Amino acid sequence: MDEAQLRAFVAINRFGSFTAAADNLHLTQPAISKRIAALETQLGAALFDRIGRSARLTETGHQLLPLAENMLLSFNNLRQSADNLKQQVSGGLSLGTSHHVGLHRLPPILRKYTIQYPDVELALRFVDSEDGVRGVESGELEMAIITLPAIAPGSISATRVWDDPLALVVGKMHTLASRDTIDVEELAEYEAILPGVNTYTRALLEEKLALTGDKLRVGLSTNYLETNKMMASIGLGWTILPETMLDESVKKIAIRNITLRRELGYVTHNDMTLSNATRAMIGLLDSI
Repeated sequence: MDEAQLRAFVAINRFGSFTAAADNLHLTQPAISKRIAALETQLGAALFDRIGRSARLTETGHQLLPLAENMLLSFNNLRQSADNLKQQVSGGLSLGTSHHVGLHRLPPILRKYTIQYPDVELALRFVDSEDGVRGVESGELEMAIITLPAIAPGSISATRVWDDPLALVVGKMHTLASRDTIDVEELAEYEAILPGVNTYTRALLEEKLALTGDKLRVGLSTNYLETNKMMASIGLGWTILPETMLDESVKKIAIRNITLRRELGYVTHNDMTLSNATRAMIGLLDSI
């Protein structure tokens, strides 16, 4: 039983199929199948039921999963401890970031980081904020710079870096464009363009606006705020955007008695030994 086998096992469970896990690990499907077959031979039991193109854990697989995740974390901690003894900022940094943070907040940090620490091999991955947290939880990512969850999982440490005020906007040809303020109850009368239902931002909006289920007319749903802005600008509905994204293509409308804002920052695993490369990135973020 080795790290490569365990990493393949955890990836298949996370992504739901051998094919998706192979793509994520940059392996061929026969290669990842061989690793699982070897692991099943060592254990003397099947780990997955193959149903169509999907793979589901067997009872043995369910028992192995938390042990495998802890072993992968131990492997990572051993490597990081050894690297830290060198007192050098080098090696790799697997970093996840949301599209909004990666496009609008992170570039100056990345520029400074790559200049100061040229020996670090930065593996930057664009992910939804929720997947960023799950990636850190599983040890797949060393850190993620994202929209922070309202309540972080117990194994995760979340640190705020930026406050992100939000605004209700519509296109200039929208019926509401003539309004400067609006009561929140009125929003239910108009189609909305919002992030997906399982996102941190959508949960925040539904809580603050007290609009859920049949009280929301969601015509379009996408996690890409740039897309939401474009759709709103051509009159397809109202949306909520970070104020840093507003320009002449949309009209901001105040919501009477309601202020919207979210927090952006970074998450790390409480039980993971952070590499010098990760600590250097945290140092830059904390200095903002």
